[in-house]
Amino acid sequence: MKTNYEIIAVARARAGNANHHLWNNNGTWWCHLTLHLPDFTTRRLRLSLDTQDLEAARLLRDSLLALFCCRLQPAKQEVI
Repeated sequence: MKTNYEIIAVARARAGNANHHLWNNNGTWWCHLTLHLPDFTTRRLRLSLDTQDLEAARLLRDSLLALFCCRLQPAKQEVI
């Protein structure tokens, strides 16, 4: 089966939440992304970042978002 289609990735992040898309599972940071495909399906990715360092995990998450060409969309909430 040939799958030649463009993947559209949109990342939503709330202001003040620097750890969006990240979670710590027993000391290892993971990244969770959802890709929206042109055929109106979604693909959920859960990727181990293979690090225990939060700063390194944030950089790896940002690299993954850049790899999938995500457009960041701020949530429609104000920080009080």
